[in-house]
Amino acid sequence: MLYDVIDVVNLTKRHGRKIAVNDMSFTAVRGRVTGFLGPNGAGKSSTLRVLLGLDSADAGSALIAGVPYRTLRHPLRTVGSLLDGTGAHPSRTAHAHLRWVARSNGIRKDRVDEVLEIVGLSDAAGKRVGRYSLGMGRRLGLATALLGDPELLILDEPVNGLDPGGIRWIRRFLTDFAATGRTVLLSSHLMAEMAGIADDLVVISGGRVVSHGPLAAVTAGYASLEDAFFALTDPTGGRPVNHPRDGGGV
Repeated sequence: MLYDVIDVVNLTKRHGRKIAVNDMSFTAVRGRVTGFLGPNGAGKSSTLRVLLGLDSADAGSALIAGVPYRTLRHPLRTVGSLLDGTGAHPSRTAHAHLRWVARSNGIRKDRVDEVLEIVGLSDAAGKRVGRYSLGMGRRLGLATALLGDPELLILDEPVNGLDPGGIRWIRRFLTDFAATGRTVLLSSHLMAEMAGIADDLVVISGGRVVSHGPLAAVTAGYASLEDAFFALTDPTGGRPVNHPRDGGGV
């Protein structure tokens, strides 16, 4: 039986006078990959930060396994996350960074080598993080997220900087992860990749949910996920708009 692992209810978050998240509600369920889509500035990052306890909501709630993130007794064993960057100091090696994270969270030290192997960084484990490529940095971020062998992954643009082989690998990994009965909430701007991996979609615009449901239901009547996305979030459909001062040029 499917049940909600993420439950966002009437969530509102303000930054000064700006409402970044406006009465937002959605769920992500066990055993499925939920895609989280929206234009830049739509409220995705603000929502994820509240969900992970990095910011506080002004109204509503964002729960993981029925409780706020900050109340989780062993957070890394429940949820692994990858937002901006690796979180590692550039002068440290990947192995040293992961060993520190594991120790501070009561995770067995041999798990470090396991996650390095999973993400394909075993041969670069002794290399300083500051010398990593963008793609290697994303792999290290994913390794950190996996340290606690969590039931839930929350990932923001995890394929950023990966080569085609890396993108193919992470697609398979996340599909297999969900197939074991665990949960993925995935934010990405790559529509083709999202269409190939997501079971469910949450599409937001202007801080509000504009569509939420299985991939097939959200894209019904459209030629592609990209077409559905622009129709739901952009009144121009993604087409350039001519302005009088531009003299009609594109």
